[in-house]
Amino acid sequence: MLNKIKTIMAAVVLSGTVTANVQAATITVQEGDTLSNLASVNHTKVENIQLLNHLTSDFIYPGERLDVAPEKHYIVKDNETLMDIAKKHDVSVSQLKEWNHLITDLIHPGLDLIYFEGVNEKNVSETNTKKNDQSDQSADTKGNTEKSKEQVSTQSVKQVDAAKQITVKATAYTASCAGCSGITKTGINIKENPNAKVIAVDPSVIPLGSKVYVEGFGEAIAGDTGGAIKGNRIDVFIPSQADAINFGVKHLKVTILN
Repeated sequence: MLNKIKTIMAAVVLSGTVTANVQAATITVQEGDTLSNLASVNHTKVENIQLLNHLTSDFIYPGERLDVAPEKHYIVKDNETLMDIAKKHDVSVSQLKEWNHLITDLIHPGLDLIYFEGVNEKNVSETNTKKNDQSDQSADTKGNTEKSKEQVSTQSVKQVDAAKQITVKATAYTASCAGCSGITKTGINIKENPNAKVIAVDPSVIPLGSKVYVEGFGEAIAGDTGGAIKGNRIDVFIPSQADAINFGVKHLKVTILN
């Protein structure tokens, strides 16, 4: 398994031994690998690999490159802001919010925040672009492999054709309600995958299965529907019922990526 790991930030002392302070790394998926065995080998959790790589399911494929990093915790102190903490750990505010499922910038003393060292937005963007390129090539016929598809990341959403961007009324939902199965219209188990980025849509406006970018929420899959979700309406999946309620009603821009 060692040949699967390409260290981004190697930590080697002068004696030639590797320190125990494991840093972020990029691994290449091999035939037969699963998220579970990759998490075990790299001393992390399946949920963390999914979170860092914006995975909405357990499916991975040979040749795919994944970011892994040890999970770390930080307890918020008096008068600290997300910006203070982001600068202290060399991450961004948007990453802290995504990793901790924060809807706003408001935090309070004593809050236990998760963060990952050595995984910056540039690394994640480049990794996702490479994964999308590999996925496109495997799905296309041989005659179409040289035809590049538009790759859109958080930083390049503004470059997308304006015709693919719509303004929607957004609310939030959760799978923790009584009687909720937790299985979306497209078969995603959001109870078993609480970090999945999923939205409910009207398929006549946003096709089911589409990859989208939701303002303030990030990249997600249009993987569900709802009785009240008609026209330019979406429901954003948030695992915490309290956070889903606090989300309220927002008017957001949604960019359809594919």
